Amino acid sequence: MILSARNIHRRFSTGDNRQLEVLRGISLDFAAGEITAIVGPSGAGKSTFLHIIGLLDRPQEGTVLLNDVDAFSLKEQQLAKLRNKEIGFVFQFHHLLPEFSAVENVMMPALIAGVNQDDAHGRATALLEDVGVAPRALHKPNELSGGEQQRVAVARALMNSPKVVLADEPSGNLDSENASALHSMILELRTKYRQTFVIVTHNRDLAALADRVVTIVDGVVQSEGKQ
Repeated sequence: MILSARNIHRRFSTGDNRQLEVLRGISLDFAAGEITAIVGPSGAGKSTFLHIIGLLDRPQEGTVLLNDVDAFSLKEQQLAKLRNKEIGFVFQFHHLLPEFSAVENVMMPALIAGVNQDDAHGRATALLEDVGVAPRALHKPNELSGGEQQRVAVARALMNSPKVVLADEPSGNLDSENASALHSMILELRTKYRQTFVIVTHNRDLAALADRVVTIVDGVVQSEGKQ
């Protein structure tokens, strides 16, 4: 397995000094080239789980294995390096840097990883071609449509050839036409790169395209399989 979560527990302190347990022992494996949709009601713990397997947050209990590396045994600097190299992120709101062009935004993860600028530019340009926005490479985010912005965000997530791309409601801010186009693009990218995707979504159409659907309710896995 590319990515494994084992017995993940996450608790948050409430204002009355109590502990709210958001995740209660979730264990899931993710295979190379698989698209997994994580669904469930709001507040079920889906995004919290995504942040933990994306190494953005630490659990109180449990482990995350990425390429057989126990991620949370690493020091913070090593963990950040692993996260930048092996995990790509796409969020509901694209989080592109407004002062940079589309191609510069896509290059950013590679530059952080120490890739030279010419190599980073070449790969970023190719990725923008893959996601269908190459003609907009020099445009800044405020000059792009919502669909174009999210396509640039997907290209950025793929920049370092990560083992896994994690997406949190990637089409939640798009109209139905752009959402459908984004969903089709995810399938094409999986085919081309054998990319693993883990996608939190409320969109039934996107969930239906996944290889596997995991339903989380009240911090536990309620069901797992193809819907």
